[in-house]
Amino acid sequence: MSERSTSVVILGGGPGGYEAALVAAQLGARVTVVDRDGLGGAAVLTDCVPSKALVATADYMSQTAQSAEVGIRAEDHEGDPAHAVVAEIPDINARILGLAAAQSADIQQRLEREGVRVLRGVGRLVSASLVRAELAEGGTEELPADVVLVSTGATPRVMDTAMPDGERILTWQQIYSLTELPEKLIVVGSGVTGAELAQAYLGLGAQVTLVSSRDHVLPGEDADAAKVIEDVFRRRGMEVLSRSRMAAVERTDAGVIVRLEDGREVEGTHALLAVGSIPQTREIGLEELGVQLRPSGHIEVDRVSRTSVRGVYAAGDCTGVLPLASVAAMQGRTAMWHALGDAVAPLSLHSVSANIFTDPEIATVGFSQKDIDEGRIDATTITLPLATNARAKMQGITDGFVKLFARKGSGAVVGGVIVAPSASELIFPVTLAVKHHLTVDQVAGTFTVYPSLSGSIAEAARQLHDSEHW
Repeated sequence: MSERSTSVVILGGGPGGYEAALVAAQLGARVTVVDRDGLGGAAVLTDCVPSKALVATADYMSQTAQSAEVGIRAEDHEGDPAHAVVAEIPDINARILGLAAAQSADIQQRLEREGVRVLRGVGRLVSASLVRAELAEGGTEELPADVVLVSTGATPRVMDTAMPDGERILTWQQIYSLTELPEKLIVVGSGVTGAELAQAYLGLGAQVTLVSSRDHVLPGEDADAAKVIEDVFRRRGMEVLSRSRMAAVERTDAGVIVRLEDGREVEGTHALLAVGSIPQTREIGLEELGVQLRPSGHIEVDRVSRTSVRGVYAAGDCTGVLPLASVAAMQGRTAMWHALGDAVAPLSLHSVSANIFTDPEIATVGFSQKDIDEGRIDATTITLPLATNARAKMQGITDGFVKLFARKGSGAVVGGVIVAPSASELIFPVTLAVKHHLTVDQVAGTFTVYPSLSGSIAEAARQLHDSEHW
């Protein structure tokens, strides 16, 4: 198959789809992306970009509110205390949606510059070599394909007993239509999305109740990190209902009622549902073609993004491999490198860094504390609280830590957790260490700026050497 004559059709323009399109175009293929909602997908339009912009706005307000802790007091020009900072939700949401639209437009312009054809509509597989695009403007177009990539993403999970109405009962994709700050917001679900948005609205000034079915918030994360976040939530005034499973959400004249399985009722003005997502893989021809799906609806793929049908690949949240934009993008690139005969390495999740944008943030990479505790790796752990770091003291940071894991025997860094306001930036050197099998001595022997938060990473590595476990 000649690369220059290869036709690639991509269903979905999210990170997996548009990054795959760029690689395929670079390798000389003729590329068509069929996209329904706008390039960038949920990551750009309704999830990552908007939610992190909302979190950043809330963080700004929180920093302003806490400025007295570092000796700063706001006053007006006559010396009187300034009015409290107020969140103007229409302006905030307009800015967020503007940022998302601009990012989506930038992606489309980039694809078009590279010669990628973009069709607005929905693509369905007629066969492994033919896609039918149902165009948004009307009509259909048949698209012959040597290679097909399915990157259709996922959508918020909804329940029959808690149906969103877009006004008072909302999914995380609907919150940007709000015209006022919820007076009392009930967030159902304490995973990543629930925790991030609960704290964002708390920072914007809403009363927030977080309904968690588990013993603590962020049940899938490092237990020490989750405890820090839950402690911060409670200290800042959030009500956290642990071991409380939602049974139903109902709209009332005054707002909403969240009914719990144990019979309790929680009243609020709005409810935000963050109870997971489901892949968008139905009714696009996959089952008829014989593409293997899991019971959850996710597409089964191997480490080079192949499905069970030759010539059909898949990437992103529709595969359920790891719901991160960075992973979706790498899956898409890997698919095209493999399909078009370029050098390719199978996807490895071991050195994927992830971040939760609470305040403080939680960033992780590599093996976890749970892996160590359950015997999947023989490693030593060190944890340094940020409260002892000089730069943290200067910035008024009292919550957070650096935790490193090193393999016994070799001293290789195999994972880490950072809880800090800038954890998403600080995790990078730890990721480099994990990716390139650096030892704690190599990390400890590398210069850091003084004072800096990153100095705690080197200090943790030094203490792991001193632990004499090698």
